[in-house]
Amino acid sequence: MAETINIVCPHCDATNRLPAQRDAKAAKCGRCAKALFTGQPVDLTTTRFRKHATNSQIPIVADFWAAWCGPCRAIAPIFARSAAELEPRARFVKIDVDAEPDLAQAYGVRGIPALFLFKDGKVQQSQSGLPDPGIFRRWVDEHAPA
Repeated sequence: MAETINIVCPHCDATNRLPAQRDAKAAKCGRCAKALFTGQPVDLTTTRFRKHATNSQIPIVADFWAAWCGPCRAIAPIFARSAAELEPRARFVKIDVDAEPDLAQAYGVRGIPALFLFKDGKVQQSQSGLPDPGIFRRWVDEHAPA
């Protein structure tokens, strides 16, 4: 049997088994038939985040942010551009700390923006504040080689 990789749908949160040799950019969800990768960051609640972090076999790059935060708004285009360039090697997600304070607290978020890379449900890298634009590429290159 061909090797597969689990990918959680950004629309309906169904876990999809995708053959490793298949072009993930063209893949669609088996439940909702929408694209598994959109090239855009995905807004997640605590429940949805936990499903993605534990069921996806690709790294999750998370931006903990708030709408009132100037630096968060400043990195939003960099984060979005990184999602467009680096998916499907990683899933890019956004967590609103005002809407999900317990999740932010669980990961020790003290200041925002706070950026994390998760793999297999565990924190692999983190960064507080404004990153240099290449940080996401370095994280993904390290944890999801092409």
